[in-house]
Amino acid sequence: MAETKKSEQHKARRIVLKILKATIKATIVYVIYIFLSQFLVPISTFMPGIQQVAETFMMIYIALMIIGELTSGSIFQHFFGAAKALFVIGYLLLSLNGGIFGFSLEGINLMIDLRLFLMIATLLGLLGLAKSVLQAINYMSEKAEPALSVI
Repeated sequence: MAETKKSEQHKARRIVLKILKATIKATIVYVIYIFLSQFLVPISTFMPGIQQVAETFMMIYIALMIIGELTSGSIFQHFFGAAKALFVIGYLLLSLNGGIFGFSLEGINLMIDLRLFLMIATLLGLLGLAKSVLQAINYMSEKAEPALSVI
């Protein structure tokens, strides 16, 4: 009876620590976003939807980060890490429209080529995806090793 009570307290403590860690990480990322969003204000006159795109990205990214942190210690942590990497790649590709922006400013047509930035960001996202897949493989192999040593 006492062992189950200690076990339940240990599980509750782990859950509270996971929630606290996820909250701290989300708060830090959101504070950094608020600080960096000040630099988007001048750009929003040229690209009216940039603030909304950034806010949507941050909401989904922070939600995936929190879910990944809450599922730490399980295989789902790696799934959500891979989902986060795929989300970054997909959102960048969709929101940057292939990397070329065109707009007119006081009768002057401007075209901005962001394909190099898009390529670098996509490769970094693929690196994050590969990391998550390799961590999932490592997690599963560590879970399988004790079963192999018994045989």
